[in-house]
Amino acid sequence: MSTRPAATLRRPFDTLEEFQRDLVNNLYFQRGTTMESASAHDLYQTLAMTVRDRLVDRRARTAAAHYDANPRFVYYLSAEYLLGRQLPQNLLYTATEDVARNAFAELGIAYEYEQLAALDAEPGLGNGGLGRLAACLLDSLATLDIPAVGYGIRYDLGIFKQAFSHGWQHELPDDWSFYGNPWEFRSPDDAQVVGFYGRTEPLEGDPSGLRAMWIPEETALGEPSLMLVPGYATHTVNIVRLWRARAGRSSFDLSRFGAGRYAEAVEEVVRSENISKVLYPDDSTPGGRELRLKQQYFMVACSLRDIIRRFHFRNTDWEAFPAKVVIQLNDTHPVLAVTELMRLLVDEYGLDWEHAWSITQRTFAYTCHTLLPEALETWPVDLFSRLLPRHMEIVYAINHFFLQGVRAAFPGDEGKVTRMSLIEEGPQPRVRMANLAVVGSFAVNGVAELHSRLLRETTLHDFAELWPDKFRNVTNGVTPRRFMRLSNPRLSALITSRLGDERWLKDTDLLRGLEPLADDPAFRSRWRSVKRANKVDLATRAAELTGVGIAPDALCDVMIKRVHEYKRQFLKILHVITLYQRILANPGAEVVPRTVVFAGKAAPAYHMAKLVIKLVNSVAAVVNADRTVARRLTVAFLPDYNVSLAELIVPAADLSEQISLAGKEASGTGNIKLALNGALTVGTLDGANIEIREQVGAENFFLFGMTAQEAAQRRAEGYDPRALYAADRELAAAIDAIEGGVFSDGDTQRFAPLIDSILGRDEYLTLADYRSYLDCQDGLERVWLDRDQWTRMSILNTARCGFFSSDRTISDYCREIWKVDPVPVPGPEPV
Repeated sequence: MSTRPAATLRRPFDTLEEFQRDLVNNLYFQRGTTMESASAHDLYQTLAMTVRDRLVDRRARTAAAHYDANPRFVYYLSAEYLLGRQLPQNLLYTATEDVARNAFAELGIAYEYEQLAALDAEPGLGNGGLGRLAACLLDSLATLDIPAVGYGIRYDLGIFKQAFSHGWQHELPDDWSFYGNPWEFRSPDDAQVVGFYGRTEPLEGDPSGLRAMWIPEETALGEPSLMLVPGYATHTVNIVRLWRARAGRSSFDLSRFGAGRYAEAVEEVVRSENISKVLYPDDSTPGGRELRLKQQYFMVACSLRDIIRRFHFRNTDWEAFPAKVVIQLNDTHPVLAVTELMRLLVDEYGLDWEHAWSITQRTFAYTCHTLLPEALETWPVDLFSRLLPRHMEIVYAINHFFLQGVRAAFPGDEGKVTRMSLIEEGPQPRVRMANLAVVGSFAVNGVAELHSRLLRETTLHDFAELWPDKFRNVTNGVTPRRFMRLSNPRLSALITSRLGDERWLKDTDLLRGLEPLADDPAFRSRWRSVKRANKVDLATRAAELTGVGIAPDALCDVMIKRVHEYKRQFLKILHVITLYQRILANPGAEVVPRTVVFAGKAAPAYHMAKLVIKLVNSVAAVVNADRTVARRLTVAFLPDYNVSLAELIVPAADLSEQISLAGKEASGTGNIKLALNGALTVGTLDGANIEIREQVGAENFFLFGMTAQEAAQRRAEGYDPRALYAADRELAAAIDAIEGGVFSDGDTQRFAPLIDSILGRDEYLTLADYRSYLDCQDGLERVWLDRDQWTRMSILNTARCGFFSSDRTISDYCREIWKVDPVPVPGPEPV
């Protein structure tokens, strides 16, 4: 007998009349208002709920199919999910785009559909590439019918809204759900209790001495909410489960409140709720570091209890746990899950240590997203021990047994033992989270071919030597539904008109069908028209945000990414200054008109990155005000970069700047989005750039700079940035202009830390790649002047980048790491 609930037997409502009826019913019964008195937010919320209803029906059928099949589930643990706006995606996935527009028009509502859609807030659950990748993978998991649940934190304020004041970045709270979030469902009855601090006591009758009772000193509640994750052209709707921190019901101190001690009365409430207040609390202070570690444990503690709860729906034998559960750790933020699962299995469920460790190692897989040593997360042992005393004991026990194995495998090599230990010894011992992740998992993957190779050869070399079969590569991808169909509807319509239908949105290999059209003059003309229309849209928005005028016919040169020294925004601004100085030196020369668009946030405590932002804005102010270069060189830094802004910039870009020092970028996803939308890449052999170049052809990629091996050799031989400065006239002129106050109203000290860093150590070899970069830029300008050639290269970039769909990424994970199969969800049964 089917376990499918009777409520799912109804047929989904797709007709205009039925959609209008649902709109009116939701307006009356959910919002409690009428058509005549409804506000714009009432109408937006009503539209969202009406679309959501179509997904709820699919979700019920998905849950029933998963319960019947009892498959192996993928549980994706991530500190970030940069989901983007939900309304346009869910309209597409429910095939209600047209009916929704028509429903509002025929009901005579005073607001245009576009006005209401603009109220759809972007969930503040992520920051950059890590969160956007997680969102793309969830989308593809559902699209490929893979049983999966994402787990994360339901942040109240997200990362931050970026604003500029006199060119400086200022962080403002991102109260993204101020008007409510119609896409989430709260489940306070499923709240989990999470402990912190306290002490441990040995358990009586435990001869191993490895079990203990943790008696926390402080607790918080983790209240879950879920958001629906629909697949495209399928009935599967998975979920992402997000945890919000709350205090217990008795946490408000009424006696203190009555005595007028109002702040003290809510101390416990504030302390608990701070855990999920913002993404990545500033860790430049001891309190910030403690809060960040607390946040990480809160996420994994709630998620693991929920995973075990779900496992027990259909299973009782713990040995079956790895066969039914695979937990993917998205970077090091969720790695405490390894120790938490051991604590639960050993202390609460009574398994012996060896059995629990075998289950744990067969359950977790780990994605490492960095090669930078400073980005491999570590925590002070004293903080770890104080906040999570039982977990510190478990780390020591894991390390003890692990190092026994290391010594057996590499006798006499104490250097290897020291490097591989989970504890970094020193004046302040620290727990190495990446080491814990590798030891506690059955698979470790990088996210691009070069990145995965360098993980094996450098960052995690010792572990790869011990466990060579544990290391894999899964190259990143992005969803074409979000980053082509939704963000670039003009280009998508053109592609569909030539390929015949939209099957390419699920099978991006079909984009290869565009290759012959690259030599079709009529198609190239239409391709250019699409790009220009997208640039007009960007110009309109840029003028609103910054007041800067963008010429739609100029080369649109784009650098959009998190601001970090290794990504080398400083190299790009040196190029801008050089172009500016060339025009000033020869005002009558013919130049390629160029608009340089920057966007990206710097971490609040990353002062050097914030100084780079200030420099970019200062250079922009000088260049844009100088009539000598008017309409020949324009610089715009668009504030508050997020998915919605990316969806505007990416379709308009002619040139994609991917200029990090080779060997430093894990993969990148911005480079993939831009190439898929026909932007040509100027880049180093770093991250996914290498595979993009292989896919599109070296002749359709602008390559410059050192390889990772050459960069390492250059550093080893003794690198002298001042010698490069002295030998290159244009480089010296650009740096002298910054140092001399040209872009700081004569203040020669404003950018001194940048100049001292770049002429002193130049950690990311910016000056070493400067001349190669400029020569490459000069060369690509000559290509730009041949518009047919540039357009041909643009078309081929799109045609040949189908490999970078996140559907392919998920297929690789399923086949190579997770060993999971799809569970198709049946459509609605006839009434």
